[in-house]
Amino acid sequence: MKLFNKVNSASQSLFAAAARLFGPSEDRYPETGVQPYTGDPNKAKNSMD
Repeated sequence: MKLFNKVNSASQSLFAAAARLFGPSEDRYPETGVQPYTGDPNKAKNSMD
């Protein structure tokens, strides 16, 4: 009976992990869209030139 309980517990954990891996994303990031680049370009010469 203990073996059956351990196998059952392991299979439930495995299926829960697979469901989380292949399920929809739960990320709660704000939707920011495209952000413009406002930095200055690097004016230094490339060392390979």
